[in-house]
Amino acid sequence: MGWLRRLLGDETPDGFTGTLTGGEHVLAAATAEQGHLVATRFGLWLPEPDGTRRVGWHLISKATWDNDVLTVIEAEEAAQAGESVVIADLPPKRFALRRPGKIPTVVRERVTASIRARYRKELPGGAAWFVQRRLPGTQGEVLQVRPEPGADDDVVAEIAREAAEQLRGEAR
Repeated sequence: MGWLRRLLGDETPDGFTGTLTGGEHVLAAATAEQGHLVATRFGLWLPEPDGTRRVGWHLISKATWDNDVLTVIEAEEAAQAGESVVIADLPPKRFALRRPGKIPTVVRERVTASIRARYRKELPGGAAWFVQRRLPGTQGEVLQVRPEPGADDDVVAEIAREAAEQLRGEAR
């Protein structure tokens, strides 16, 4: 049956517990001790203690491949600032992959492709990264703001609101 799944374009690994949506197909897959990692056009499916969860490419802040370990840093949406989103990085998740296949390459390419532009702005007390990212599976984009330690949250939010309004005006 494995050859039939490959022929029809469904290369989900046996035991994968996620449910792919319409138009979503497997680009690469690998198995870690925790479970299956599956990359699709919409994001990276990560094994969790209670199943599998997809993280959109726009919510992966960083992914590195070193010594057969894929390290993924996911961002969470911490607050809304107008039409922009203030994000905060979650602790890194590490996946040892004995047979990584195309996972490291596909993850790097997809995370990089989700970034349209990025800019670091120095602010009183700290700095913030402003990153314009494509939303997977849509024509949409989002402006994400990641404050560095010490940055004033209110100042960051105000600048983020203004930047999102300016970008929206340029898109018209």
